[in-house]
Amino acid sequence: MRLAIFASGGGSNFQAILDATRRGTLCADVVLCVTNSDRAGVIERATKHSIPVLRISPNDYLDADDYSADLLSGLDASGVDFIALAGYMKIIPAEIVERFRGRIVNIHPALLPAFGGKGMYGMRVHEAVIASGEETSGASVHVVDEEYDTGPIVLQYSVPVLPDDTPGSLAARVLEVEHRLYPDALALFAEERIVLEGSVVRIKRPNL
Repeated sequence: MRLAIFASGGGSNFQAILDATRRGTLCADVVLCVTNSDRAGVIERATKHSIPVLRISPNDYLDADDYSADLLSGLDASGVDFIALAGYMKIIPAEIVERFRGRIVNIHPALLPAFGGKGMYGMRVHEAVIASGEETSGASVHVVDEEYDTGPIVLQYSVPVLPDDTPGSLAARVLEVEHRLYPDALALFAEERIVLEGSVVRIKRPNL
């Protein structure tokens, strides 16, 4: 698996995925970091490990087709065959989704389909969970389609919402889970154990 990781922020999930490849628990090569922000902390992480960085934002393009073409060109130049979105704050162009159909995944800081959709990202998610009175939250890894957070769910892991939780404390607890969950989900793809059947993900047993 030749993996591109898209990130807009500090890149802690980028680091968790990279660490898993170094440990050998994820059989993949991180060959490209894609970010839409020149100030993203993930750039420093990628540079430290000699991973090429593609800085590209749809905000810099007058024509969306030109943006899609340049993004696709950058992916092709690095030989990318799988994409992981890790705190990436831009929607993926339909052309990219189509090219990598079934080979783009995202991690969301809640138990989808609850607390997902347009506008539900970052601390907004944890604020909404606490405001709802839910006693459980968590993280979800899902396959990306053309909509926000609607693709088939690959793996989920839950955490408790404590009575004295703030959005920040809940976010920290969920993020800790994300760092374990995301590499595990990617490993299932790398081991060719994921079968997509419409909107359902089936996980094959490992070869013994």
